[in-house]
Amino acid sequence: MKGHCHCGAVHWESRAEAAWSCYCHCADCRRNCAAPVTAFFGLPHDAVEWSGAEPRVYNSSEGVERLFCGTCGTQMAYRTARDAVNIHLYTATLESPSAMPPRFHVFHSDHVSWLELKDSLPRYAKSAAG
Repeated sequence: MKGHCHCGAVHWESRAEAAWSCYCHCADCRRNCAAPVTAFFGLPHDAVEWSGAEPRVYNSSEGVERLFCGTCGTQMAYRTARDAVNIHLYTATLESPSAMPPRFHVFHSDHVSWLELKDSLPRYAKSAAG
């Protein structure tokens, strides 16, 4: 599995299986990506190899780092102290994003009212863990 930013400066690769894949509707992700919803999937931190330019890091809140391309600004990943196992990669960075469909929604209680995704996936008010 491989991914990269819009300009191609930052690349990542992994041979690991995704632990999960979801839509996130939280206000922080919406604002960070300037989108009404985003999609993530989780891979073990040590299973992701970065190449090309190093992603830049923005500490968006306590215990949260957002990785992005310093050239084109593409959001690449999210790291949180609350998940010591997985890095959360943006599905849109995948070379084949259709190969990683979301399996559930998180922070659905924060979703924007004018966007209705018609699927039968589980919806969690906050995170899938609680």
